[in-house]
Formats: sequence, C-alpha cells, structure tokens
Amino acid sequence: MVRHLFARLRAGELSAAALAAELGLGLTRVYDLRTSYLLACAQGHEGTWQPGLSGGDHRSPWPPEADQLARRLLCSKPRSSYSAVASELLRRLGLKTDRASVRRWAIARNLAPNTRYKTPAKPVRRWQARDYGALWQYDATPHAFLPGIPDKQVLLNILDDATRLNTGARLYPCESLLAHLDFLSRAFLAHGLPMALYVDYHSFFFTHSPNAFTQLGQALHFYGVSLRYAPTPQAKGKIERRHDYWQKRLPPIFAADSIDSIDTANILLQALLSHANHNEIHRELGSTAHVAHQLALTNNHSSIRPAPDCPWWRFIWSSRSTTKVGDDGKVPVRHLRLSIDAPPRSKVLRCILPSGDIFFLKHPPAQNSLPTVLLHSPAF
Repeated sequence: MVRHLFARLRAGELSAAALAAELGLGLTRVYDLRTSYLLACAQGHEGTWQPGLSGGDHRSPWPPEADQLARRLLCSKPRSSYSAVASELLRRLGLKTDRASVRRWAIARNLAPNTRYKTPAKPVRRWQARDYGALWQYDATPHAFLPGIPDKQVLLNILDDATRLNTGARLYPCESLLAHLDFLSRAFLAHGLPMALYVDYHSFFFTHSPNAFTQLGQALHFYGVSLRYAPTPQAKGKIERRHDYWQKRLPPIFAADSIDSIDTANILLQALLSHANHNEIHRELGSTAHVAHQLALTNNHSSIRPAPDCPWWRFIWSSRSTTKVGDDGKVPVRHLRLSIDAPPRSKVLRCILPSGDIFFLKHPPAQNSLPTVLLHSPAF
C-alpha cells in the first residue's frame, strides 16, 4: 500500500498533504520517504522498496528536579526567557536542551509568556579587534537587579572586543571610584592587563585637559593601559548588548532563588559568568567566547599581559588624596586622630582601599621605588 501511494505521488496523482493524511505522518517525514523512494526508483528497486523506521520521539521526560526548576524560573516575576531556562538546566542539572524544547514544554503546560513580536535580526558586519586583550569594552549600567528592593544597583561589566569573552561582571550598590578600582583590579588579576579600555566620556575617565588624567586614568596609565573614548552610545554596541543580556537574565533568576543581597548575588553571578563564557553560543562568532579565546591564543592573536607582581598594586587601586599632618603629629582617621611617623605640617598620601583599609604613605606611587607606609588603619 505504501509503495502504491508513493507511486501515485510520483505520478502527480496524489499530493504530499493527502498522502500525509492517509498515512498519518507529518510532511517532513513524507518528504524524507519520497527522497528514499525516488532513489530506489533511480536504481530500479521501486518494486522492493520499503520505508525505513521513523526516528520517533525517544527522549525521556525531564526529571522532577528539572521540571520544578523550569516552573520556578518561568513563574518568577519577572519571568526568565526560554534561553535562560535552557542555560540554567544545563548549568545546574547538566540537562542539555534547546530553547525551542523549553518553549514547547512551556506551551504544553500553559506557562508560555506573552512576548511581543521581534523582527528578525539583520546581518551586520561590525568592526572588532583582531587580538584578544587589544581592546576591552567597559561600562556600567544601573538596573533593579535584586527583587523587592526599590533602589537600583550598578553592574560593572567588561568584555573583550575580539573574542566576546566577558572578563568581568559584578554588582555594586552604586557607581563610585572605589567600585571601579575594585572591579578593574579583580578583572586584571583574573585575566591580565589589556592594551586599552573602550569607555565613554564619564567623569571617571575623561578630563577636558588633554594632558591630565583622572585618578582612575592615572591608575590605568601606571600599568600601561590606555583609554579610548566612544563617540556615541551606539559605538559601544557590544557592551550595551551584554548589558541587555544581564538585565534580562539576572532579575528572574534572583527572584526565583529569593536572592536579595549583593554579596549573595555576586557569588551566583560569577557562576553564571563562567557558564555563559563556556556554553553560550555567540550569534556573530558562531562559537562560545571560551572557544574564540582559546583559538586566539592558539593563533598567537593575543595582546594580554600578566598582572605584575608590583608592591604598589593595592595602593594604585585605591582612592588617593593628600593629607597634612597636624601640629600635634596626628592625622584624621575616620572619627579619630591617630599619631603618624611624619613631621608636623608635612604632607602625606592617604590611600583608601576598596576593602575599607586606610594607609598613609610617605610619597606617591612611582616606578622603580618602594612604598613607605607611615600608618595603617584596618577596616573594622
């Protein structure tokens, strides 16, 4: 009967849709069988041709913990996207699935959110650096990442321009100089020093005097990291899209896991960051950022430099100001006045570290010299 029906289909007496209805098959399966039948006809075996077995649906149902996790993520406020649910299933449970499978699963259980229509992505060729570490795009974005907290938090985010490796992402209560110093020192210790940072014209980076540096610019210049300025927000498209990724990904996950503190959120964020670098396929690269990074290293396309073992390191990444020693030989430290090993009315350098520690140095940082600590007040 099957051979007879496909013979009629070949002769044009029967449509593919009618044959699919007759056999109870989908059109894709009918076209696969037609290809096999026509090949047999070309070889002269149409009289003995037999349809092969269908692949069928052999996937086992999700385990209960995967079902519970997907429900929690899709029912959180705000909801997680299908790609976020698929990513979390892989990261937490090792269950590899596609966003389309998550979508079908959600539709079958009436968990599909009403999403607005998205226009197809247009093919765009964007400029990018050739070498890993030649240029890191760096920016901050304020957003309500934590559930139930009216104040916005600031996400500091840094991305390699060539490989799209997200070399750092961390939440802070607000954008401040100490936040930038803490974040950059962490990123540089973890991945090394890039040649340049691509930033905007924020006052943390830019001064109107061409020969002057901001304090953050001085810290970068000390270790040979230059600044390049984006003329418009659109020029920082790569880091802006990464902002959008985290703004859509983090709030639903934090809400589903009842995470409402920055310290706990940053612990989870580091795990999500590593998972995204190693498992998320980048649309423009066609591979993960980790694979692109390894390929750049293999091809000797890397400009990264290791973080130096420098005695000035912690003082460079601190908020520095000049303080005058009082006539009593003391300096103000928080709500106290403490004695310091320096002459009265002399000027010393005060360094406030992101950890809260306060150091007083004899002279500012300089190459080929060692810091002289006059007083240290640890954070309580």
